[in-house]
Amino acid sequence: MDFDTQVKLAIYRHFATTAVRPSAATVAAQLNVEPQAVLDAFHRLRAQRMLVLEEDSESIRMAPPFSGMPTQHVVTADGLLYFANCAWDALGIVAALHKPAVVHSRCEGSAEPLRLRVGLDGPEASDWVFHCLVPAAQWWADIVFT
Repeated sequence: MDFDTQVKLAIYRHFATTAVRPSAATVAAQLNVEPQAVLDAFHRLRAQRMLVLEEDSESIRMAPPFSGMPTQHVVTADGLLYFANCAWDALGIVAALHKPAVVHSRCEGSAEPLRLRVGLDGPEASDWVFHCLVPAAQWWADIVFT
C-alpha cells in the first residue's frame, strides 16, 4: 500500500474512533514516520480532493464525509458526536461507521430541527428532501461554501 493511502486510512480511522480530526503529529506517530512526511501527504491528498486543509495548511478541515470542525450536521453513534460537512455527508458518516446512528441537522428553509435515525439497513421513513443549491460538478470550486 502506498504511503498516501496509509495516511488517508490513518486519518479516517482516527476520525471514526475519536470523532475528531488528527494532527499530522498524531498520524505520524501511528505510522512511525516524521510529521513532515505526513504533511507532504496531506498536500498530495488535498490535490486529489481527498482532504481540505485549514489556512495553516496543516490542520484538516474536511476529510469527507467527516468535518474537522463543528457544524450544524451532527451524527451521534456510540456516545460520540461526529460533525459532517453537510446533510449528505452526515449519512456518509453513518455508512462509514457501519453502526446505527442518529443524524441531527436543520431545515435551511424553516430552521426546523431535523432528527433521523439510521440503522444498519438504512434510515427510518422520512419526508426529508435533500437539495443542493450548487450542482455537484461545481462543489470543489468552493467546497467550504457548498
